[in-house]
Amino acid sequence: MNKADFSYEKIVKGEGFQTHTVKWEALRDYCKRLFMSQSMPEEDAFTVADALVDADLSGVPSHGTTRTQIYLKRLEAGVVNPVFKPVIEKENPASVLVNANNGNGMVAGKYAMELACKKARDNGSCFVFVNHSNHIGMAGYYPKIAASKGMIGFTTTSANPGIAPWGSRQPFLGTSPIAIAAPTRGDPVLLDMAPSQVAMGKVVLAAKLGTAIPEGWALDADGKPTTDPNEGKKGSVVPIGGPKGSGLSFFSQILGGILSGAQYGPHVNTLYYDFKNPQEMGHVFAAIDISGLMDLNVFQDRMETIIREIKALPRIEGVMEIFLPGEIEMRLRKQRMREGIQITDVVYQELKDLGEKYGVQFSLESCGE
Repeated sequence: MNKADFSYEKIVKGEGFQTHTVKWEALRDYCKRLFMSQSMPEEDAFTVADALVDADLSGVPSHGTTRTQIYLKRLEAGVVNPVFKPVIEKENPASVLVNANNGNGMVAGKYAMELACKKARDNGSCFVFVNHSNHIGMAGYYPKIAASKGMIGFTTTSANPGIAPWGSRQPFLGTSPIAIAAPTRGDPVLLDMAPSQVAMGKVVLAAKLGTAIPEGWALDADGKPTTDPNEGKKGSVVPIGGPKGSGLSFFSQILGGILSGAQYGPHVNTLYYDFKNPQEMGHVFAAIDISGLMDLNVFQDRMETIIREIKALPRIEGVMEIFLPGEIEMRLRKQRMREGIQITDVVYQELKDLGEKYGVQFSLESCGE
């Protein structure tokens, strides 16, 4: 591949890269066993592996099994507790504050969202705030839990610096994702977005694969546009809509970091470079019980109506179909569950090396081999 001819879609499709197509169940099982090698209980290891593979299935490889190595490295370094031992610090009918005790962020996230759903069933809605936590992976994984229970789910998190506040050239705000899901009679409608043009994870993945990044993704340490992902990692990603994206990230730091009692922005320790200190991230997971406001069937009827109306709108030239938030990812997920997940040779070899390092039998033969 021409390093200047880069698009994230080409990584998702495996175009221009040597790839291996693997069965998603085998990938999840292998990653689960890798995490179990670092004293993580099987149920928790399954949750982490499931969240990572869900990202790969959904066409979000930046948050998929490419991150297995860094999560294992942090466990090995002792800066993440392998056993999740949550402590509820404060609890009200519609809000809970949970101390994750430096456990894995994905395990903490699933626990918190399930707790939010349980309390929402009794009280109409609930916000669960989490402190002393770690990276949660793909944010969209958690609202889908709420949607599967007939609820609307919401997630955001604090994060280490990746966005320069509008008007500054110094990264301060986190590239904190915002994810919302609503149930339908089929796949949920899912919005999962960063407040920047792309998540910093996509810049990190481009650097790992040795490709350039498109113009408009990132700024270097001097605040100048760059197509070099290594320079982008030192600088910041560009906020969407200028001050609008900057403002969204600001409120993610307020909800996920300040209100939870966790850290935010420059006070969150980095995932990739600090192996002496816990990240001290904070998150918020919310659930709204639809049945507390209207019959779930009525809500689903109304959802079908708005979806049908949007799909029937006149399209601009060149557009074959109007997609709902998350619809492309849901379709890809189903396809990959049938046909297998394409992962680049770089990630495939990395996973294989991790098995050798941690004494876990490699079980990811490419489909058809």
